[in-house]
Amino acid sequence: MHRCVALLALVLSLPLSAAQLHLELGGAPRQWDSAELLSHPQAREISIDQDVSYKRPMRYRAVPLATLLAGVSADDHLQAVALDGFAAEMPAAPLLQAGPARAWLAIEDPAQPWPALGDGKPSAGPFYLVWTDPQASGIRPEQWPFQITTIRRQASVEQRFPALLPAADLPGDDPVRQGFALFQQNCLACHRLNGAGDAQLGPDLNLPHNPTEYFQPAFLRQFIRDPQSLRRWPQAKMPGFAESVLSEAELDALLAYLRHMAGRKQ
Repeated sequence: MHRCVALLALVLSLPLSAAQLHLELGGAPRQWDSAELLSHPQAREISIDQDVSYKRPMRYRAVPLATLLAGVSADDHLQAVALDGFAAEMPAAPLLQAGPARAWLAIEDPAQPWPALGDGKPSAGPFYLVWTDPQASGIRPEQWPFQITTIRRQASVEQRFPALLPAADLPGDDPVRQGFALFQQNCLACHRLNGAGDAQLGPDLNLPHNPTEYFQPAFLRQFIRDPQSLRRWPQAKMPGFAESVLSEAELDALLAYLRHMAGRKQ
């Protein structure tokens, strides 16, 4: 028994092994390990005033993400895939800009691991997309994917997943179209709809039933704003979407999209 305890203590005291980041940007795939990135010529210490995941100021050793995206243009679309199946869909343009909001790849040093995200949870490592001055470009919390393993260039969401599209005859200024854009930014990283999407974290939001079909409207709004206020369990992962992230008008548009798609099951 004492040997087992001693062995466990030894294992827990060992530094984490170097992690690998996979880049699939067209052409031959590229891999970076954490040691290479920590010593990258453009790596530097950065300060994040209010980290989205840790909910407090943080400091990281990080590389400007644009440095790693050779061959990617502003018109391209990228996807960041995390260890838990989270798949963030991101237009490339904000990731490539030098400011005012700037995207960085934070690298967890195996010898100095980051803190856990909560009781019984891992850290945000090994790789975490963070932003300096995010408010300058309206960067949303879903654009801060953590535990990243792969960044790949993809066709747009509309091209890859036509089952997500609202009816083609809707006017261009219809709230449902705005809701579709908000769904991509805030929901598609965790959820599929009509079986379409790459995420593996949350349930499908249209099959077999759309949440607008089984939630009373007021309770659905409450659930989106603060999931734990309606359904509380320790393993819950869905974050709340405060008005600072999703305004009342935006929430109206998102719900309009969901109601619309309830009539477009595939």
